[in-house]
Amino acid sequence: MSSTGNLVKNEKTGLMGDSRGERMSFTEIAPGVIARARSGDQEAFHVIFNRYGRPVLSFINNLVHNRDLAEDLAQETFVRAHKNLGGLRDEIKISTWLFGIARNVVRESARQSRRNDKKVGLDEPESLRIESKGVLPEGAMLNRELTDTIQNALLELDEDKRLVFSLKIFHEKSYEEISEITGFTIAKLKTDLHRARVEMRKRLVPYLSAQ
Repeated sequence: MSSTGNLVKNEKTGLMGDSRGERMSFTEIAPGVIARARSGDQEAFHVIFNRYGRPVLSFINNLVHNRDLAEDLAQETFVRAHKNLGGLRDEIKISTWLFGIARNVVRESARQSRRNDKKVGLDEPESLRIESKGVLPEGAMLNRELTDTIQNALLELDEDKRLVFSLKIFHEKSYEEISEITGFTIAKLKTDLHRARVEMRKRLVPYLSAQ
């Protein structure tokens, strides 16, 4: 079992997950674990949650750029996954399935927010940006500034380009997997990714040139 130093608990489900959400490389878990989870084995589902919690949270945060909201939506993603494990087709990787659920959860949240005339994920509360009142080391400040610059540039992409850029660049998904998650053709994904790269490069050049 992984360390719980960065885990957060959902009070409604009692499930634990890593709250950091940074990019990570991961492998698919054994089919036997999924089979046990389908049969109602809670420990097996905890294995799934702990393995994929961080990449799912990172993906959602790339789309909304609001940490509190991203954590809520990540928890909702796993609540739905837990309820719908029986619908997971054997030929689909569980990570691909989870990212598809996460995408739907984000879109539903955005629609609900628009109905309430509220912006979703565009303005991160200042309290989330300030982790310490002390002076950060220069390297940490630059890393944070670059992260914020990338996130803000990502938010300026339209939804389709943001999806494919996040899944391909940050989460290293194949075009086939992204097509399964989004429902888009591979030709469209390649076009969107090319355009997203061009737009991101344009937006990041001023920052990188200044360093």
